[in-house]
Amino acid sequence: MARRYDTNDATDRTTGLREAASAVRRGELVVLPTDTVYGIGADAFSSEAVGDLLQAKGRGRHMPSPVLIGSPNTLHGLVTDFSEMAWELVDAFWPGALTLVARHQPSLQWDLGDTRGTVAVRMPLHPVAIELLTEVGPMAVSSANLTGHPAPENCDAAQEMLGDSVSVYLDGGPTPGNVPSSIVDVTRPVPVLLREGALSPDELRKVVPDLEVAN
Repeated sequence: MARRYDTNDATDRTTGLREAASAVRRGELVVLPTDTVYGIGADAFSSEAVGDLLQAKGRGRHMPSPVLIGSPNTLHGLVTDFSEMAWELVDAFWPGALTLVARHQPSLQWDLGDTRGTVAVRMPLHPVAIELLTEVGPMAVSSANLTGHPAPENCDAAQEMLGDSVSVYLDGGPTPGNVPSSIVDVTRPVPVLLREGALSPDELRKVVPDLEVAN
């Protein structure tokens, strides 16, 4: 039976974050609010939990899960060949609605799906998400919807779709909007915007003027 906690209530927030952290460590799934939409998350280093996440969404391995982190410093242990331009994007837009696709450290023992040696990583601008990520470390987090359905802007919508496949729901109220993060590939010499979301090409080019836009 899924448990749900109101993170706008101080007592419920403390209990909910503790229960969510315990669930993640047990390899279970949790739903959490972010600055874009609600996400369904699991321990990024538990292959079984990530597999359960993809299954809960009805999503195949060809659509691997992004990873959320609680601090830019965490990047040092996750990625390699991270350019100066990539760090400039981090400095300018994190925490926030920018996802970076980078090459992950080959020594990492994780299985996020068919990533071809890369990871899509983001630090969200949401206090509940950051607190949970700081407690448990990197999490595989995808939008908390069934594949093909709208991404949820509130906890009710997430719970209606995912039900008891999730152990803990952290209800932070409505999210600011349903605009997804912008995705920039920083594995190449020149960063490439793969998906325009909350950040426009013009905003990104203020930091990396040579930014290209994928067709």
